[in-house]
Amino acid sequence: MQSPFFRVLDVFLALVGICLTIPFWGLIYLVGLYDTGSPVFAQKRVGKYRKPFTLYKFRTMPVATESVATHLVDASSVTKLGNFLRKTKLDELPQLINVLKGEMSFVGPRPCLFNQTELIEERQKRGVMDVLPGITGLAQINGVDMSTPTKLAELDKEMIDTFTLSAYFSYILQTAIGKGAGDRVKR
Repeated sequence: MQSPFFRVLDVFLALVGICLTIPFWGLIYLVGLYDTGSPVFAQKRVGKYRKPFTLYKFRTMPVATESVATHLVDASSVTKLGNFLRKTKLDELPQLINVLKGEMSFVGPRPCLFNQTELIEERQKRGVMDVLPGITGLAQINGVDMSTPTKLAELDKEMIDTFTLSAYFSYILQTAIGKGAGDRVKR
């Protein structure tokens, strides 16, 4: 899953993705300034081998929102712009920087917070923490989020064990066309 071939592919696709979407970045940034005053969200996440890294996204909630897993945040915390960004997955664009830096891959287990100890333990048992986290993966396209840590870790392990080039492109394509719900907020 983490072969040099996939690293080259990640870098190439991230560069192409940034080049094709950079006008949207500027627009989202400007609208985000009006929406929350701070359009870029940066948060420490658990990376490969449990090494911390800073994940970047476009902000979808007010700056004062508690730093917890998304499924623990009330849906009313998501701004109008945030709803649009989350539905279209445009909030994920800054993670292309994480991919370029080698902290993430396009495909891998979604990076969790350090306070999600149950998920970290479940992933650790299955060897999931030994690969780069990703922007998307098997769990995301199947609508499984971090609210079900055991099920998520099992799907992450299945993805790692069955990973192929066609799966890589399939997960990316399915995410791009809107399959999966992403990280849900409390209703």
